[in-house]
Amino acid sequence: MTSPASPESLAPTRAPSHRLRTEKALLILEDGTILRGSPYGARGSRLGEVVFTTGMTGYQETLSDPSYAGQIVVQTAPHIGNTGANAQDMESRKVWVRGYAVRDASRIASSYRAEQTLDELLISSDIVGISDIDTRMLTRRLREHGSLRGGIFSGDALASSEQELLSQVRDQPAMTGASFIEEVTIAQPVTLEPEGEVVATVAALDLGIKSAAPRSMLLRGLRVHLLPASTSLEDLVALAPDAVFFSNGPGDPAAATAPIELLRGVLDAGLPFFGICFGNQLLGRALGFDTYKLKFGHRGINQPVQDRETGEVAITAHNHGFAVDLPIEGEHIAPHDGGRYGRVVVSHVGLNDQVVEGLRCLDRPAFSVQYHPEAAGGPHDASPLFDRLAELAVAHRAGSASKES
Repeated sequence: MTSPASPESLAPTRAPSHRLRTEKALLILEDGTILRGSPYGARGSRLGEVVFTTGMTGYQETLSDPSYAGQIVVQTAPHIGNTGANAQDMESRKVWVRGYAVRDASRIASSYRAEQTLDELLISSDIVGISDIDTRMLTRRLREHGSLRGGIFSGDALASSEQELLSQVRDQPAMTGASFIEEVTIAQPVTLEPEGEVVATVAALDLGIKSAAPRSMLLRGLRVHLLPASTSLEDLVALAPDAVFFSNGPGDPAAATAPIELLRGVLDAGLPFFGICFGNQLLGRALGFDTYKLKFGHRGINQPVQDRETGEVAITAHNHGFAVDLPIEGEHIAPHDGGRYGRVVVSHVGLNDQVVEGLRCLDRPAFSVQYHPEAAGGPHDASPLFDRLAELAVAHRAGSASKES
């Protein structure tokens, strides 16, 4: 592991021998590190927080995950793009990453499902990327120093000096305090119907949702009202949902004040609640606990998480840079407003670093996990959590019906 170097002293990264470099691209970190490679995707300049993901598959699902808004994503898997891209594997309406960094970009798409190459997808999505860099060294630097602000520069952007480009990187805002919710959420409500019988209704707040989450609910017979992040409690309650779902999403949970207040209204109304990823962090803050920024976050599809009640371990998909600050052991009284939400326990814990990976309210029908049970891409170990959501929603519907009769 080399120490941070000045722009003038860092040696160029060696390109794979099969590729003759005719254009140049730079990836610059705020500590002064410069990696020299080849343009990948669109040309230009993009600034963002540089993070790495360890998934060896599912690169298109990664690119289209709204939780990556504002970030330059580094793939630790060395060979990326071999299966190309297609419309079916998009997990949202567009590619959301700010920039993309890989070591060895596949020259061809070798899949009968491919509709275009990954390079073509990046170009059509105006995503500036870089290839032919030492992503192993870059990942080790991010693990040692934490996620760093950075920038990818190619084409006309290289007319500026490296020192000027470094200044642009250092002048950009940090991820702490950042909010991207209005950028990623849907503009208008949408109702999604299951193919068979409707067993219950869920109001799902889109904070940067992936398509696999509503699909998981529809498969269980749940009608899904997909709602913008700006939805008011009055409008949500008017839908008479049997449960409420808060999705994954980008940014600092401390900046999401409106959704936190909405969630408190949901808890006050006694509605069952399930949150994933960003939704887990918002449940923690709604209950009165703090959140904090992880050094380099959890991003990948092989994270071991233990259910503390059963002892069962699931391999799970993650994409988060923040976590709930709460002791793992024991029951805790939620501190918001004198403890009106009652007792809370940490339901799940990450086995790699003991980070809180789930919350369960003992006096309210509310639970959440920090990972992605819809797992697109990733393992499906945690998909039964959607069964639990369906069970709570059906029970709430039955209870409401008995009260009316």
